Formats: sequence, structure tokens, C-alpha cells
Amino acid sequence: MPHLVARDLAFAYPGRPVFRGVSFRVSDGVRLGVVGENGSGKSTLLHVLAGEAADGTPLAPSSGEVVRHGSLALVEQELRTPPGTTVGDVVRATLADVRAAADALDAAARAFDHDASGGPDDTAPAGLGELTELLARAEHLQAWDADRRVDEALSRLGATRDHARRLDELSVGERYRVRLACRLAERTDLLLLDEPTNHLDDAAIGFLTQQLAAWRGGVVVVTHDRQLLDDVATAILDLDPSMDGTPTLYGQPGYLAYRFAKNQALVRWRQRYRAERKRAEQLAERLDASYEGLSDEWRPPKGSNKNRRGTRARIHVKAADRLIQKLEAEAVEVPVPPLELRFPDLVAMSPGWDPSDPVVEVRNPRVEARLDLPGTRVAVPASGRLLVVGPNGSGKSTLLAALAGTLPLDRGTRRTVDGARVGIVGQEESVPVGLRMGDGKLATGFDAYAREALDLLAAGSLDPEHLVPVAALGLLTEDDLDRPLAELSAGQRRRFELARALLAVPHLLLLDEPTNHLSIDLVDELTRALQATPAAVVVATHDRRMREELADWPTLVLA
Repeated sequence: MPHLVARDLAFAYPGRPVFRGVSFRVSDGVRLGVVGENGSGKSTLLHVLAGEAADGTPLAPSSGEVVRHGSLALVEQELRTPPGTTVGDVVRATLADVRAAADALDAAARAFDHDASGGPDDTAPAGLGELTELLARAEHLQAWDADRRVDEALSRLGATRDHARRLDELSVGERYRVRLACRLAERTDLLLLDEPTNHLDDAAIGFLTQQLAAWRGGVVVVTHDRQLLDDVATAILDLDPSMDGTPTLYGQPGYLAYRFAKNQALVRWRQRYRAERKRAEQLAERLDASYEGLSDEWRPPKGSNKNRRGTRARIHVKAADRLIQKLEAEAVEVPVPPLELRFPDLVAMSPGWDPSDPVVEVRNPRVEARLDLPGTRVAVPASGRLLVVGPNGSGKSTLLAALAGTLPLDRGTRRTVDGARVGIVGQEESVPVGLRMGDGKLATGFDAYAREALDLLAAGSLDPEHLVPVAALGLLTEDDLDRPLAELSAGQRRRFELARALLAVPHLLLLDEPTNHLSIDLVDELTRALQATPAAVVVATHDRRMREELADWPTLVLA
């Protein structure tokens, strides 16, 4: 039976541990959801399970063991292919094993002697066992139906069906949908998926959910999509370290059960941490008081009996040492709990603004081949809310870029209040991963954030009295901010993009698919913050759970 087993896996880059203590088993019918904070090693775990790094080189765990039995396929977040690769090339490469199984069955069937008699003991004709195995394999792969399955999957996922199209002419999302469609049609024994819903609309997510729920083999899916976890996951592995420093496997299916159990564990962890910190402070205070007594309170008047002075000193020192030993014996080393989002206090409007004026509005917007809303006015008032929904290609990202003023309109107008500060998180990264400083060194998070602040100050777009320190947001640790952006995971870079959007304390926050690449813990925290902030907020999202939680917002549906 096909299966995938991880036994006490650990992985580390030079000088930087990623995860440890990962153990689970995935067999037919098991669909394991993998969650965790950005940078916790989710994508790395998938590569370790597949035995192959992103560049195609072999990858092994630092310790522990991976056992694979059966065919395995990994769908990464980014599809790296040589220049000139076409959709047809990907289809042919992905289905090579399916076609090989069909060819082997045909060859065995042609070579099989149907008239051959059995041996003296009436055994089956020679080659029958091999033919039976090949037939079972071809039936499992449904090899005769592969081309139809590929065509259906490309169509249902909203990917191009033109085999001649070059991948380098497609967007990141379009390339991902091509690869995902091919892997679903391949019917591999073990399927590893990295954030599969990031680039899918509702119809495509529905098709993916149906495929995964009916998958005959085992599935490991890294996802932030809470609804997908509810719909397909039979168990959830959380790579965030628990209080003992190791990941936790939640055997009960469903996101809500996982969320409740983890919240309870986090409450206990934070209570324990606060108690131990308080104990440590008390220890320090008592030690200070004890040693101050060695020089002050216990000292007899000058000229008194020296032996008495020495005796009392020894007694006092021994008492202090016993106190240290007692308190240290009772102390427990509790690691620092995970980061929590500390959303800044944004403002609804600046002094002198007319409350009746929208922060931003666009009328009759049109961008060639991307957006056309004749007779439409989209206005966002101070503290206003707007939820933008629609299938891929309907113009959601284009509308947000038009509202932000970063994309010129071919028709229509845009008007904004003078001095309005706008923060935007787009789907594409706005800071180049390979950004370098003046000395040629790769820019760290701190470097890029400081450069952004200086540019905004120079343009008069930042009030120096209202600047959000990046380390105060609880989005990235100081160690992560000290690393080059190129070394951060996709999720950590997404967190940095959110921090940049908040830097200038915006009056209007525009978020395009804000849940992409973010951990589900942060998605929960961010949703609550967006509901409470005084700033105006526009969200375009395919995330079904977020849309459900923001269902009371005014909604613009793009067709």
C-alpha cells in the first residue's frame, strides 16, 4: 500500500534550525493539513518529504527518516521552468508516467500468449502475473482517460488550454494553475501541495476540493485556507513550536477543532510564561535585597567584634545562596510564546477634512482588457469598508490599483482627499527580493523599511510624528528583520509587505488577497484588526472564510 512516513524529522540550514521533532504517517485516504507561522518550514518540509530541493537537487533531513512507498508529486508555489517552455511541455512531462504505464500494458498484452497451457501443476500461463499488475496500475491511473482529465482540469481551474502558450508569457497564478491541473490529472499515489488555493477563484477551489476529497492516495497540503482544512483535512500538523519546542499533530479533523485546541494551549503557554517571568523578577529583587544586606543592614558598628562581623557575613551569604538554589530549583525554562499581531492605531481622517468627502473615489473606470465599469462610482468614505469579490480575471486587482492611483485609467476619473495616506498590499511583491544597499550588500528588512520611510518623508507623504516601527508590529522577529529579504520565506516577505503598508499610518488600507501566504493564526488576527480599525479598508479576496467573516461589509461583485 502506498504510504509516506516521517520519523522524528529535523532540518536546519547552516546556523539556522528550521524544524525538529516532526513525525506522522500518510496512507491511502489520509489528507494531512500542514499549518504554521511564516518561516516555520512548511514549504521546506514538503521538499524534504519529496527528497528534492526547489532547484532540483537532492534534499535530505538533517536527522530523522522519510519513508516513501508509491509515486509522489509535489506542486510548489512557484513553477520554475527553462525559457521557452510551453503548456504542452508541462503536460507531456507530467503525464509521462501515465503514458508509460499504458504503453507497458499494451506491450505486455501483445506479447502475452493466450493459448499457452499451464505447467504440470496447472499454474497460470507465463506472464499473466505481470500482465495483471500492469492492468491494475493502468486502471488506478485511468491511463486511457489522461488527456480528457488534463483538459477538464485546465478548464475547471481557469488555466489556459492552449498547449502552444509559453509559460513565461503567463502570470504566476496562471503558471501555477497549469501545474496543479496536470498533477491532479496524473493521479499520483502521494500528492504534496503548497498553498494550492492562493491563485484559485471559488469555482476552481470547488473543483480542487472535490478532487482532494475523492483522492485515492495520500495528500499532504500546506495551506492557510481555513475552509479547505474544514472540507478535506483528516488531521492537522502545526509546525509552530509548542511549549516543549516541537510541532503538534492534531488528530481530530476540522479547522474549528484545531483552533479551539490550539487557543487553549496558547493561553496556558502565555500564563506559564508570565508566571515564570514574574518569578524571575522576584528572584532578582530578593537577591538584590540579600546582597545589599551584606554591606548594610547586617553590619555592626565600626570597631565592633571582627569575629562577629565575619560570622554574620558567612550566615548571610549562605542564606542568600540557599534562596538562590531554592528559587532556581522551582523555576522552569519557558520559551517565549509566538508573536501576536499588534495592529497600529490608524486614523480615520486628518484635521480639516470634510466628513462627507470620500477618502478616494473612481468613476466609470476602464483599463484596456482588464477592467470596464461604465456608469459605476466606487467611493470609500472615512472609516468606510468595501469587500470586492469575483472570479479570476474579473478585474479585482486592477480596481484596487486604480483606487490606489498606481494604475492610470484609460477612461474615468479618480479623486482623493488632499493629504490622504494610502497603504496597499498587492499580490505581487513591491520590494525586489534582491534589493541592495549603496554598499552593494543585500538589503535586510530593517534596511528596506528605513529606505521606504526616507522616500516617503522626502515626498512629503509621511508625518514624522506618525511612523510605525516595523519591529513593534509583531509581524517579524528582529532576527528575521536583520536577515536579507532574499533569505525570507514567501510568507515572511508577505508579512513585510503588510508592514510596509502600515508604515505611514494610512487613512485607507487596500488589501489584494491578503490571506495569500500568511499563516492562519495571522489571518485570524488580521481579520479582527480590519473589523476594528478606524481607517477605511478595501479588501479583495477569494478566501471563503474571510468573506464570511466580512459579510456585513458593503460588497462589490465583479463579473
